[in-house]
Amino acid sequence: MTEYEIAVMPGDGIGIEVIDAALTVLKECEARYGLKLNYTFHDFSADLYRRTGRKITAADMDEIGKADAVLFGAMGLPDVRGPEGLELGAQVEMRAHYGLFASLRPVRLFPGVENAVKSQDIDMLVIRETSEGMFAGLADVHEPSDDSASDRMTITRATCEKLFDVAFSQARARRERGTPGHVTLLHKSNALRSNVLMEKVFDEVAAKNDDVGSAKYYIDAGSMFMVTNPERYDVIVTENIFGDIVSEIAAGLVGGLGVAPSADVSLTHGVFQPSHGSAPDIAGKGIANPTAMILSAAMMLEWLGERRDDVLCTNVAQSIQSAVEATLATGPRGRDLGGTAGTQEVVDAIVSNLPAPSAPEQRDFHAVAVTNR
Repeated sequence: MTEYEIAVMPGDGIGIEVIDAALTVLKECEARYGLKLNYTFHDFSADLYRRTGRKITAADMDEIGKADAVLFGAMGLPDVRGPEGLELGAQVEMRAHYGLFASLRPVRLFPGVENAVKSQDIDMLVIRETSEGMFAGLADVHEPSDDSASDRMTITRATCEKLFDVAFSQARARRERGTPGHVTLLHKSNALRSNVLMEKVFDEVAAKNDDVGSAKYYIDAGSMFMVTNPERYDVIVTENIFGDIVSEIAAGLVGGLGVAPSADVSLTHGVFQPSHGSAPDIAGKGIANPTAMILSAAMMLEWLGERRDDVLCTNVAQSIQSAVEATLATGPRGRDLGGTAGTQEVVDAIVSNLPAPSAPEQRDFHAVAVTNR
């Protein structure tokens, strides 16, 4: 039986609370199914920076990167900012350091969860490029000015090819689990030179994957379609900032960020975290919805199972998914979903809904490992 080393970074605000919730579920899975996980905790929160001036370094990330995976809560506080005026958080540095070029953000409308649009058949994966695009210039020299400021968007062929390979591989894998198996590029090639290159590379990769359907929309029209006709989407792939925005629109279609997990991955590293932020306004009140964090932990196990050909990890991931679905279907539900449950009540319900060890329920889970294919 394989033992996995998991680096845990709770972060700030409710990040600490939802990490505790996910660890409760994982530890129950260890006891119930025989999973072996060893945890090492790392604090590079905005609160640490406020107290000590300490930020994450390359040496820190080298050490953290030795783990098999990283479980990340939520990081950042609105009133804690660096000299350039940006919020503090290790996510961007880790993406650059580990080459985490793809953020996988699955959203699905679970039974029992009310949503604000007519569609009841929403099941999509948003893939956000996370290493360049509008974040490409974050390390550029910045001259403070009250008169002007600029950011740089850079798109490269090498990253686009990797990103689109992942998108088509994900669509192919999802098709085996019942989705259409289709990839849509959201872009702005009518106005941005960088996106002209992105579209060109997408067409080239799509031609090599002609067993998978594909489409392209400008980001503005594509965002409208997400609200008016979300069923048209299976896998969406797009630039960094566009992906940041449309993944939250997608989450809004299925109940909000409280049920929206994510995985930032490369060909070798994976960081798993909820799509939501640190929500300091509700921190410490015991009311944060831990579902997205628990689903992110399930994504971590799914990724490890795929990478290591570990059926136990894959089955446990499916068991967690099943328990979350059962809890959302019948309650208790968090306050963000119209319920009255606090964090611990939701955790207790998910634990109680974990399938029996002898027969974990085989559920569809639409996020698989990123591999060379």
